[in-house]
Amino acid sequence: MGIGSGAGVALEGVHASVAALDALAAEDTFMAAGVGVGADVDVLQRRYELRLTRLELVKRLEAQLAAVKARDVAEAVVIQHAMLAPDTPVHERTYTEMSAVEEIAGVLTVSSGAAGAFVEQSRRVCSLPPVMDALSAGAMSWPHARIVADETEGLSPDGAAALVAHFYDPDAPNPARGAAPGELVPARFRTKVRTWRERHHPETLEKRHAKGVADRRMEYTPDRDGMAWISLHLPGDTACAIWNRTTATARGLQGPDEPRTLTQLRPDIAASLLLGAGNASDTDSAGPTEAGRVPAPRADVLVTVPVFSVLGQTDEPAVLDGLGPIPASMARKLVADGAESFYRVLVDPRDGAPLEIGRTRYRLPETIKQWIRMRDGKCSFPGCSNHTPDNETDHLTAWDHGGTTGASNLAQLCPKHHRLKHARPWIPDEAMKNEPPGWTSPTGRHYKPEHPDPEPTHWPPGILELPTEIPDWPDMPEVPCGEPPGDHFIDPDELSPADPLWDDFYAMPFCLPPDPEMNWQSLLS
Repeated sequence: MGIGSGAGVALEGVHASVAALDALAAEDTFMAAGVGVGADVDVLQRRYELRLTRLELVKRLEAQLAAVKARDVAEAVVIQHAMLAPDTPVHERTYTEMSAVEEIAGVLTVSSGAAGAFVEQSRRVCSLPPVMDALSAGAMSWPHARIVADETEGLSPDGAAALVAHFYDPDAPNPARGAAPGELVPARFRTKVRTWRERHHPETLEKRHAKGVADRRMEYTPDRDGMAWISLHLPGDTACAIWNRTTATARGLQGPDEPRTLTQLRPDIAASLLLGAGNASDTDSAGPTEAGRVPAPRADVLVTVPVFSVLGQTDEPAVLDGLGPIPASMARKLVADGAESFYRVLVDPRDGAPLEIGRTRYRLPETIKQWIRMRDGKCSFPGCSNHTPDNETDHLTAWDHGGTTGASNLAQLCPKHHRLKHARPWIPDEAMKNEPPGWTSPTGRHYKPEHPDPEPTHWPPGILELPTEIPDWPDMPEVPCGEPPGDHFIDPDELSPADPLWDDFYAMPFCLPPDPEMNWQSLLS
C-alpha cells in the first residue's frame, strides 16, 4: 500500500458532501421563513423530504470519513515501519508497531484491543481496492467494509480477491445479483458474504463444522437488575429447531387472556422445558410453575439440498432456513431421519419455478406457502431480518383488487410490516417466480429486492466426461405403450391446481429415486 495513495479522492468526496449539506440547510432555512416559497408548495412535505435527503448525505459523508480514518490508521503504522533501518531486528519492529497502536488508541480514545483490531481491519480494507473505492465514494458504510475484512480472513489472496470481485465487480463470472452491498443492512450483507465464503473456503465446511461441534458449550453471564444470560453454542440444525419450536409454542399460547409478548414467552417456554416445570401457559411474569404439560406443536425446519449432495456424490453445502449453509452430512441426516420439513410444490420442469394456481381460490395450500417461505427466506420488506417462523404470506396486489394467488403475487411479510403495508402507501413490485419483490416508499424511494445468491450445483467428478469407447448396450426389454390397466388413474393435466388431491400427493413420503449413476457405471465397466 503506497503512502497517501487514494487519500485525495476520499477527501474530495468529503468536500462535495459537505457542500451538498450546506445547500440543503440553506433551502430549509428559506422554507422555514417562507422566503421564495410558491403557493403550490407543501412546505411541511418538502421539509420532511429535505431531512430524508440530508440523512442520505450524512450517511455518505460518514462512510467517506471512515475511509479517510481507515487509510490514516493503516498508513500511520506503515510510516512507523518506514522510519526503521532495513536491518532492524524483529522484536524492535514489534515494539514499534505496539507503540503505534497505543498511540492510535489514545488519539481515538479506545482500548488497546479495539485499536489493534481497527488497525488490522483497516489494513485489510485498504488491501482490497474495490472495497476501499466503494467506502471512499460513500456507496457503503464502514460496517459493510468491516464485514468484508472479517469474512476474507483466513482466505488466500486469490480467494479474497474472488470474494470481493463477486460482490463489487459486475463483470465477474456469476456476479452477485439484486441490491448492491451498500443497499443491504449490514446483517443481511454478512449473510450473503458468509454464504459465498462457505462454498469457496479452501477448507471444506465438513471439516470446519467438525471443529465447531467439538467446541460446543453452554455459557452463563450475570447481568444487571437480577437478570442473567444463558447461551448455547450448538450445531445449526439443533439451534434452529429449538428457536422454531419455542416460537411456534409461544404463538400457540398467545391470545386475549395472555398478556406476555412473543419475546417474553420464548424464554418462559425454554425455562419450562429445561427445568421440567410443565405448562408455560400457567406461568406468570415471575416465572414458570408446575402444572400440566407444555404444548409441543410441530416446528418445521426447511432445508434445501442439492440432489447430488443428498445422494452422497458431492459434499456441496445445503442451506438451512433461518441459518444459512450447513454441511452436506447434516442435510443427509435430516433427510434420513424423515424430517417433516420437505414441502414440495408443483414446479415447471423448464426452470424449476412453482406453477401459478391462478384465481381459483384465495386461501393458500400449505405447499405454496412453504415455497414462498423458501424463496424469500425472511420478511421481504426493505431492511427487515425477521425470519420465516413469524411471517405471513401476503397478496402483493390485494385479492379484492384482482390479485392472483400465485408465486408472482405473493411474498412473506412479518406481522409489523404486513400491517404497515395496508396502513401506508408502501408499494411492492411484482415478485418473480424465484425472486422476492422490491419496494417503493411513500416518498418515491425504490428499494431493490434482496435476491438469493445461488450458484450452479456441483457435479460429481467424472460424471460429465464422455467415455472414450462406446460400450455395446445390452438388449433392453420393450416397454409397452398406452395407458396402464385400470380405471382409477387421473391425467394430471385435467386436474385443477386447487383440487385437494394435490395436497394428498404432496403429503406422500419423501423418497429418493435410485441412483442413475450406478447403472451408468456398470455399463462402462
